Amino acid sequence: MDPTTESKSTPQGDENVTETSERAPRGRDDSPRERALESGVEGLGDADLIAIVLGTGHADEPVGVLAAALLDECGGLPGLARTGAGAFAARRGVGRAKGARLAAATELGRRIAQAASRQTSARLPESRSVDAWARPRLASLDHEELWVLALDGHNGLRAARRIAAGGLHGLVISPRDPLRVALREGASAFILVHNHPSGDPTPSPEDVAFTEKIAVAAAVVATPLLDHVVVARNGYASLLDAGLMPKPPKAEAGRVASKRHRIEQGTWF
Repeated sequence: MDPTTESKSTPQGDENVTETSERAPRGRDDSPRERALESGVEGLGDADLIAIVLGTGHADEPVGVLAAALLDECGGLPGLARTGAGAFAARRGVGRAKGARLAAATELGRRIAQAASRQTSARLPESRSVDAWARPRLASLDHEELWVLALDGHNGLRAARRIAAGGLHGLVISPRDPLRVALREGASAFILVHNHPSGDPTPSPEDVAFTEKIAVAAAVVATPLLDHVVVARNGYASLLDAGLMPKPPKAEAGRVASKRHRIEQGTWF
């Protein structure tokens, strides 16, 4: 037997797996795990990090080859983040135990990014701050979601509420829905944010038209829509920054309370 290879019993669900020791018989161990311990994980490649999470390969694929193949098959890190434990487990050489570890690692990374965005002092309604809040939550999703960011009188984030989730090709929603959420949260103003699963954040004509309808209705109830930000894996786009936000007419003060009540009761639109 080659001194660098050990045959070990495998965890249940990881069938036909041979664990290959990463320790060279002589000289320095240059495995990803040892490099991480010696120099930190910052200098490791994506496949190296995946190899550390997997721990072992199988008879026909060393762990480094398996990690690189998984990354390629998923279409890079965004695709890896969208892959569930069951899909990982079905892949030859991964199995249930490794699949669960890999799915847990991607979810942990997502939660860390979300926690960091909550701790950041957001300077809303700046589009960069909206992107910093939204991209860790939405950019890796394989479906669209629309959120309302309700702001207080100092443009601080009062509440964030998801109001719609749909398929790959868009959402079906009424302008009444985001307005009702903004009013229910007592917002002084609000921002819309949604994602494009395609990876391209460019607002579609439908995005612009929908934003115009909501902005006009929001002005009527004196709770202005300040921006609509689209996030994606490859960046973000702000309709305000792009000059695509409409300038709705000012509402008559005597009609505001009536319109607010009708929106909250679902009798307007």
